[in-house]
Amino acid sequence: MRSDKPIIRSALENDFYKFTMGQLVFNKYKDVPVEFELKNRTKEVKLADVIDEGELRENLDEVGKLKFNKTDIHYLRGTNEYGDRMFSEEYLQFLENFCFPEYELGKVDGEYSLKFIGKWSEITYWEIPALAIINELYYRSLIKSKNFTKLNNDLIYATGKSRLAKKIQILKLNSDITFCDFGLRRRFSSEWQDYIDEVLAEELPEQFLGTSNTYIAMKHGLLPMGTSAHELFMAMSGIVHSNYFTIGKSHNKVLQNWWELYGYGLSVALADTYGTDFFFKDMTAKQARLWKGLRHDSGDPIVFGEKAIKFYESLGINPKEKLLVFSDGLDINAIVRIHNYFKDRIKVTFGWGTNLTNDMGLKALSLVIKLTKSNGYGTVKLSDNLAKAIGKTEDIELFKKIFNYSGNNYEECKY
Repeated sequence: MRSDKPIIRSALENDFYKFTMGQLVFNKYKDVPVEFELKNRTKEVKLADVIDEGELRENLDEVGKLKFNKTDIHYLRGTNEYGDRMFSEEYLQFLENFCFPEYELGKVDGEYSLKFIGKWSEITYWEIPALAIINELYYRSLIKSKNFTKLNNDLIYATGKSRLAKKIQILKLNSDITFCDFGLRRRFSSEWQDYIDEVLAEELPEQFLGTSNTYIAMKHGLLPMGTSAHELFMAMSGIVHSNYFTIGKSHNKVLQNWWELYGYGLSVALADTYGTDFFFKDMTAKQARLWKGLRHDSGDPIVFGEKAIKFYESLGINPKEKLLVFSDGLDINAIVRIHNYFKDRIKVTFGWGTNLTNDMGLKALSLVIKLTKSNGYGTVKLSDNLAKAIGKTEDIELFKKIFNYSGNNYEECKY
């Protein structure tokens, strides 16, 4: 891992869904005040005891200097879905003038307190670069602390290459499996993600659909992949926080806004923000017919898939015409198992994250930077695994009541 260059190489080095969501935020809610905050779910690791604060500040400051150049804007201008321009000139002009806002960094009990506070239309772009920086600095520091020799470092990369080769071999034997790289935020390093995506594009040209890393997509001529995240649903609850009724209606308001802006092209709905049981009650029959499909991001993937099939069938919709995108804690065995289980019942693809870009023989961290406040109100994500829940205890309990949440599944987060 090279330490002489910034970890984030371009303002475009962000998950593509930050731009698709960013345009919606810019159009409708750009001045809404928000807060994002780092959360380390790997309890046995104290980040501030491992990562040098000077290195962390240096890399965050380098991101703060980044600007979208003319090549970046030209690239985004050329992205389209079904022949239609994806991004408006007004939004592209906003990006051209964009500067990363200030961050707040401190230490509390061996952990870093990292917050981003400001306008939603500006703060949102910090989440993914900051996570990638922290993750890569952790492994750099870990390797230094163990006094690894060059031979040890070579062994780490040899392990990564060997594991990648085995994944490719298995995928070639299952040639109807498709997937994309969702691993920017928790990758081992920037150069490793570059290497992986180049190899996958060469070895699996029909199965590897693209990457969420917009910079790498531009650099290597890959498709940028992604639609939306929990952030939209969480923020909307604060924007319409008048009473329990308006909070409850905020979920479908997001779906309506998204369809109005993007239509069928990006119509894959994230189903678990307030639990999938609520989602399947809240999505209307018309939306179910129009939308392309759903994304799974917590809980048992087989249970989710069965619920989705039952949901579509109850509305007289052929599940074979719909798509499920699985993106939670995947490894190659889970991908093959899920694909084979639903084969010929519903279309399936995969957003493969940490295990794809950070499978080097070293333990992966479970780090998130999540929206914690919107419009002055605490935000909540419940999910189908309460270990992934976000929010203050009292807010979580309130949202459980509002969204009639009765789940009790709690599984330690792998990544």
